[in-house]
Amino acid sequence: MIRLTHRDGRAFVVNAELIKFVEETPDTVVTLRDDQKLLVKESADQVVERVVEYARLIRSILPGG
Repeated sequence: MIRLTHRDGRAFVVNAELIKFVEETPDTVVTLRDDQKLLVKESADQVVERVVEYARLIRSILPGG
């Protein structure tokens, strides 16, 4: 799970493994696998950094990771 912020300032968490893609239009839109779209305050680069951090954490705690 990664923490993100709605445009109105409310924080929320999303399962990073459900993210299909992230785009800036210029607002940052996170599209999930079910095609649900989330408009967030973070930049696309920040979202990617959080997803990478999440993936590293998961790999570090899994056996053989």
